[in-house]
Amino acid sequence: MKEGNYVGIDISKETLDVLVCPTGEIAKFANDNDGIGHAINWLKKVSPELIVMEATGGLEMPLYITLAEAQYRVAVINPRQIRDFAKSTGQRAKTDKLDAAILARYAMSIRPEPRSCPEQVFLQLKSRVVRRQQIVDMMATEKNRLGSCHDPVTREEIKVHIAWLKEQIDSIDKDIKKKLVENTEWQEKAKLLMSVPGVGPVLAATLIAQLPELGKTNRCEAAALVGVAPMNHDSGGHKGQRSIIGGRCRIRGALFMGTLSAIRFNPVIKDFFQRLTAKGKTTRVAMIACMRKMVCILNAMVKHNKPWECHGLYTQIVTI
Repeated sequence: MKEGNYVGIDISKETLDVLVCPTGEIAKFANDNDGIGHAINWLKKVSPELIVMEATGGLEMPLYITLAEAQYRVAVINPRQIRDFAKSTGQRAKTDKLDAAILARYAMSIRPEPRSCPEQVFLQLKSRVVRRQQIVDMMATEKNRLGSCHDPVTREEIKVHIAWLKEQIDSIDKDIKKKLVENTEWQEKAKLLMSVPGVGPVLAATLIAQLPELGKTNRCEAAALVGVAPMNHDSGGHKGQRSIIGGRCRIRGALFMGTLSAIRFNPVIKDFFQRLTAKGKTTRVAMIACMRKMVCILNAMVKHNKPWECHGLYTQIVTI
């Protein structure tokens, strides 16, 4: 059977490095509108089975959207997975060309499932949610600076900046709320999520924008996507301690705050937390377990389109 062509594209701020496997064809384009157009025309001659690129904090989005519109099958992969794959092949050196080659080899060897490109309106919501999280991080940093600053002038400047950051958060919250109201599907999903004690507007919007897989996968996969699934560390007769790893850290941060509230006001999560601590589990372990339980509950609620029912839904969820 004839082997198809698999393309790896290494993306930097200025350039796109493209390599085809197994033919070894290479090309380089500018990472701008004209360069992306030339890349699309070049790829028409290659007819790739699959195109793989790394998630690069947003630099990949213009190319990704254009490729999806041109009906190419595209997979955007976590950079950590690509680094691990490169190490497994013995590749230690790093250049743009070598990175493109590793991406192409990854595409041909692993053949990851391509993702459908999100709509522009979804990308706008995600952008606002991410921006809110960035400003919250900045405000936390400024508050830490305020606590260790003793110069009156500098303290006043920091206070003014914190007040401005608060105004920005309020403005973004209004924008996010408006976007949710304007989209019937998001509005219903947010209402469903917020029926759970502990889930507020911020966590609901974060889940909608950054975890679109919620309700479309099983509970184990949903927990792994967030990064609250315990991973085995066993070898032979050795049974290592389970720990969490990877996942989407920004979702995990919002989920942590929601779970803190749920431990106080959600009878199911509160009871679960108390049972774990009574068995001798540390607060940190019990907290992570409660976060995983929250993800499982929310995933089942969205999957079955059922609002929170403290005494009925939970019994069904634990068996799903």
